[in-house]
Amino acid sequence: MELIVSEKYNAAERIAGILSKDSATREQVSGVTVFKWGGTYCMGLAGHVVEVDFPDEYNEWGSVSPASLIDAEVTKRASKPDIVAALNTLASEADRVVIATDYDREGELIGKEAYDLVRAVNDSAPVDRVRFSSLTGPEVRNAFEDPDEIDFDLAAAGEARQRIDLRWGASLTRFLTLASNQRGDGFVSVGRVQTPTLKLLVDREREIENFDPDDYWEIYADLGRTDEDDSFEAQYFYLNDQENEAERLWDEDAATAVYGDVDDASEATVERVDDRTRTDNPPIPFNTTEFIKAANAIGYDAKPAMNVAEDLYDDGYVTYPRTDNTVYPDDLDPRALLETLSEASPFEADAEALLDQESISPTAGETETTDHPPIHPTEDVPKKKALKGREWEIYELIVRRFFATLADAATWRKLRVDVDVAGHSLKANGSRLVKPGYHAVYPYYDTEETTIPAVTEGDALQIVESRLDEKQTRPPNRYGQSKLVEKMESLGLGTKSTRHNTIEKLYDRDYVTGNPPEPTELARKVVSATEEYGAHVASAEMTAQLEDDMTAIADGGTTLDEVTRSSREMLEDVFEDLQGARDEIGELLRTEIDESDSVGDCPECGEPLLPRQANSGSRFVGCNGYPDCEFTLPLPNKGRPHVLDELCDDHGLHHVKMIAGSKTFVFGCPRCQQRDAADTDDRVIGDCPECHASEGGELAIKRVHSGSRLVGCTRYPDCDYSLPLPRDGELEVTDDVCDDHDLPAVVIHQEDSSPWQLGCPICNYENYKS
Repeated sequence: MELIVSEKYNAAERIAGILSKDSATREQVSGVTVFKWGGTYCMGLAGHVVEVDFPDEYNEWGSVSPASLIDAEVTKRASKPDIVAALNTLASEADRVVIATDYDREGELIGKEAYDLVRAVNDSAPVDRVRFSSLTGPEVRNAFEDPDEIDFDLAAAGEARQRIDLRWGASLTRFLTLASNQRGDGFVSVGRVQTPTLKLLVDREREIENFDPDDYWEIYADLGRTDEDDSFEAQYFYLNDQENEAERLWDEDAATAVYGDVDDASEATVERVDDRTRTDNPPIPFNTTEFIKAANAIGYDAKPAMNVAEDLYDDGYVTYPRTDNTVYPDDLDPRALLETLSEASPFEADAEALLDQESISPTAGETETTDHPPIHPTEDVPKKKALKGREWEIYELIVRRFFATLADAATWRKLRVDVDVAGHSLKANGSRLVKPGYHAVYPYYDTEETTIPAVTEGDALQIVESRLDEKQTRPPNRYGQSKLVEKMESLGLGTKSTRHNTIEKLYDRDYVTGNPPEPTELARKVVSATEEYGAHVASAEMTAQLEDDMTAIADGGTTLDEVTRSSREMLEDVFEDLQGARDEIGELLRTEIDESDSVGDCPECGEPLLPRQANSGSRFVGCNGYPDCEFTLPLPNKGRPHVLDELCDDHGLHHVKMIAGSKTFVFGCPRCQQRDAADTDDRVIGDCPECHASEGGELAIKRVHSGSRLVGCTRYPDCDYSLPLPRDGELEVTDDVCDDHDLPAVVIHQEDSSPWQLGCPICNYENYKS
């Protein structure tokens, strides 16, 4: 029996369809769906199905020093037990195993993890490795006809990253969290790549805040002919001390004087006309960074754009989207791919126009690698209706970028007119696209034209209007996500596969908000603390050095043990600086965390009210003055609390939103919820059917803050059993008791209508559902 192991389910499904010619059937092995045809099984992993971690005894934060994690043993454990069980079952019976995970550092490590699991149950079956850059029929079949071996050096580079990131992230996160006295989900997250990236954003924010604007002035005049309606704008310029043209006047008196001359003049004389053409070369092929930049320009953040591109790869429509390469490989036949695309709507006309060119010579960037080609469409072209909106937009972007790299250069006509006004020089620039070139197939760049009417030297032009604009220099812009990815790449922070995930983590940790990402006050305090007391933590240079070391592992120049040893030495140096400043760091972070997480002031002592998690796991809002003040408010146990800006009109407390994975719900004001939960008076009507037997819960009439009314358990939020009641009308609890549920009947009295005999609340709800 042959076993094929791919990186994920979708890839397994695609490979099985190609190799079996769509004859594969689905089977369940250990609860996992696999594909079978003949004597071959194909199963998909879920990325990493084993994870690196510390032994269980290191999970006790209170009793284990964060610094002890630097040299602690690192173990591996199954993170997806069901998939591991299925792999063990199939591998134990296999005569041959083929690893078909993605072809990059991470994919090689995932393949090596599968290899280790196979060898644990089967030490004799040969294990081959196949590599491909697209999940298309020809490429997959060719890969399986020419198998290779696992690149253990490349896998070791990926494992080094895992181990280094675990030690740095776990030890520093634990140190800062304990120093600032946080518990539960309120940890202070630090990471080897995450923190230097965060520092980039904080540094830019400091630049913006510390920016001191300078005033300057610019002078414009609208020029035209007396017999024509057309006019065009010209701008004053002068030669500065470096003999360069400058438009900004930094001295108000000088600007006012020049403007006075221009404003008093009625005529301008054309002194020079420069009419020339400029070649506009087509863009280079997509690598991951270029793709993220282009996707961002059409409205996609980094992570969503990569997710869509990976889905398109899984479906066989594009090549692997994690690549540094900007040079198409020699075995790519652009003409053949264009011919395939010329048969697919809506690309027919553009593809045929490219095929009609005298020659097809693709552009190339500076980076050429031997693993994956640049991102481009494959010969498996989907029908437009087969892809959803986002998928189609990203697919079309990739197709059109491929078109652009094969298209001719564009040609612009550039016209510059210099005029003299009262002894001062003004200039006007016009542009017209005379040959669209690649713009005809890649409509994502600005091709706006500026028209200047034909003039010749010596022509006299009328000054229609003049103006003096007072302006100020502007601070630098925040990094957008694509610019941040580009900056990370230039500094060696992360890899093509991890940069967009790092940005996503900054949002998940509440370190940044908005788009472009703006660092929160907590983020600034974390960066300030690491800068002052542990500069290496936020150092891009240190992180880049480790990235180079991991690349050296892949190239065979060093080993996993040597690089991880070096990283531990760096981490020990960091802790030497941090340990002596634990109290100062804790105070710096604790103040900001308390302020940013505060729901409001405690009504009993004035200290901040903060979301907390008890040792039992239950959540609540507690006073920061504990144990001197024991004031608490309720929170749901499900989800992570996030304090909103919205304030309660009654209590002045912030509303709270609960985040549970992809699901969120607004809990509202905790004080209102406490009031609603406790607002039972004498309206207890019976026992809670969910928890009375075990916890003594009772059912009571309640009106929640929104105005709705319900029958709910008095133990809420520990028990959330509830039944709906009409919102309006006076509610009467009668003496008639339900035989089935031992609850009294309820009557609703409303004006201008007969009483509504609601009956037993449980019976009423059951009738409503039916």
